[in-house]
Amino acid sequence: MNEPGRADTLRLIVTGGGTGGHTYPALTAIRTLQHRLAAEGRALEVLWIGTAEGLEARVAPAEGIAFATVATGKIRRSANPLKMMSAANMRDMARVPLGVAQARSLVADFRPDVVLATGGYVAVPAGLAARMCRRPLVLHEQTVRLGLANRKLAGSATRIAVSSESTVPLLPKEVRGAAVVTGNPIRPEVLAGHPDKAVQALGLHGFDRRLPTVYVTGGAQGSQQINDVVRDVLPWLLERANVIHQCGPDNVEALRQYAADLPAASAGRYYLTGFVGPELPDVLALADIVVSRSGAGTLAELTALGKPAVFIPLASSAGNEQAHNARHLEEAGAAVALLGDVTAGQLRDAVGPLLIDPARRDEMAQRARTHGRPDAADRLVDVILSAASG
Repeated sequence: MNEPGRADTLRLIVTGGGTGGHTYPALTAIRTLQHRLAAEGRALEVLWIGTAEGLEARVAPAEGIAFATVATGKIRRSANPLKMMSAANMRDMARVPLGVAQARSLVADFRPDVVLATGGYVAVPAGLAARMCRRPLVLHEQTVRLGLANRKLAGSATRIAVSSESTVPLLPKEVRGAAVVTGNPIRPEVLAGHPDKAVQALGLHGFDRRLPTVYVTGGAQGSQQINDVVRDVLPWLLERANVIHQCGPDNVEALRQYAADLPAASAGRYYLTGFVGPELPDVLALADIVVSRSGAGTLAELTALGKPAVFIPLASSAGNEQAHNARHLEEAGAAVALLGDVTAGQLRDAVGPLLIDPARRDEMAQRARTHGRPDAADRLVDVILSAASG
């Protein structure tokens, strides 16, 4: 679809964001596509269409990617149809036509060879604009079930890249032929961690390497729910394991005060931090068990690595997708899912058998690995290039 004078340049519009779940797979796909084209002596020109408030507004410019915004409307879902007709929803829905008009202008001016939409409500205007301008549209879905934005765009898509085989039968029959299972792209550095580097970087010299290591994380901001149940089970846990606890920056002080009363022998096996940065791949390499939320990005990383996991899903996630994700892996024997108001006792019962039985951990790791797709970014790039050349 290249036009005269730019045969060596692929033009790509990326749209999607709001959260890391939509933003980071797109960024990984862009990086992978750049490397693929560079190896062929070709260039990539990218325009990212997002919102000024979303994570993508920081990520794209930081990566040197041209960025443009369009008006969007976030639809607040409710089981009650009357609540769907709220003033806020009516106001936001009225913004959608403006966003589509703005996106159509951007698409017409940029003339992309292909448009990649990774979800989030901002993807809808640009996805519809791709259809209006007769440009190939590739959707990427991170979760087992299509998100709201991708459901709206599915009928316009040239290809629908999904993260799981289980997604295909859940698609409307008329679009299943467009589906390709790629997996969810993860950053390649996540797969290259080393346990000893985590020990050095974090100063984990009080850890007993004969014991398993548990990594607890509630995401970048932490999770009060996870922090509370881990705190309540911590003395028991530290008798049996080393613990790295990423609790969120706002929660460090309260947990540090609690940990001050731990026995000295146990305290050396507890590492508390608000945030884990570049050392995350090494922390994951060191971890024998992960206790975490069950967002799509987390699942993609843990299954690619083959990590036994105990998931405590975020109950308020869109469409209850985190619970669905966690149950999906639990049914495959690849994780344990704790749903609802989780107690310390439930966490103890879930983690305990894994701590004392390495064979059980190994079996869960193997089953998790069968759901992992470490080559997902390359698979998605294949789909993008196929759509662009079709």
